[in-house]
Amino acid sequence: MKNTKILVLGSNGKTGRRVAERLGANATVEIRLGSRTETIPFDWEKPETWENVLKDIEVVYITFQPDLAIPSAEETLENFTRLATQTGVQKMILLSGRGEKEAQLCEEVVKQNAKNWTIIRASWFNQNFSESIFLDPILAGIVALPRAEALEPFTDADDIADVVVEAILDNKHNTKTYELTGPRLLTFKDAVNEIAEASGKNIAFQGLSLEEYTQMLREYEVPEDHIWLVNYLFEQVLDGRNSYITSDIEQVLGRKAKDFSSYAIETAKTGIWNS
Repeated sequence: MKNTKILVLGSNGKTGRRVAERLGANATVEIRLGSRTETIPFDWEKPETWENVLKDIEVVYITFQPDLAIPSAEETLENFTRLATQTGVQKMILLSGRGEKEAQLCEEVVKQNAKNWTIIRASWFNQNFSESIFLDPILAGIVALPRAEALEPFTDADDIADVVVEAILDNKHNTKTYELTGPRLLTFKDAVNEIAEASGKNIAFQGLSLEEYTQMLREYEVPEDHIWLVNYLFEQVLDGRNSYITSDIEQVLGRKAKDFSSYAIETAKTGIWNS
């Protein structure tokens, strides 16, 4: 019996790495990692790399960098998914964003071009506080953000990866759209306070206007394209439209979603916030 060949794009990312680790323990599949640093490189900005990485692949997990919200994402995804189907890909699983109009346009591209598909919409990741944009401010002892009052159901990347693997391996998830959330709504200040308590670290939180936040990013010489994306997420997505929870993680996995406090306690034990 031949193994299913799976391509995991963004294999160095927060969900891609976890998906690859889980699939690596499954003897019925073969994994190809999709990133610029692999032996067969993949780069969203270099379409000439796409065909080689898609050769003999049956299932693709798609994470788009830097974000489905950027203006070029829809056209790029159109070209990639069309090529993937032409080369024999039988199923595509797309990691999308909740409440993002641009992401939903990209979802439609996948639905139109893929033979089979699953859409997985996710909230802000818990791991943004330990593996991404909020780690440095936590280490510095002060997190300053706009939209301080916004309620967000932060979702754990481990839960997302578990759902993705289920969608990859079980065809009962074909043509389904799942919205993944954590089990509880928190503000960013709530999240920072829980991290402070779990880590024993003194971390202050300061609410900013979006204009003040943008100016702060420029003072730290953050690239303009990154500033644009962060502004989009804080201005457009954190306006209350996602301030509700779903049971989709429990529906797919048969267990509760991980609570932010569990994430904070587990992560604090690694020492990442005290380094």
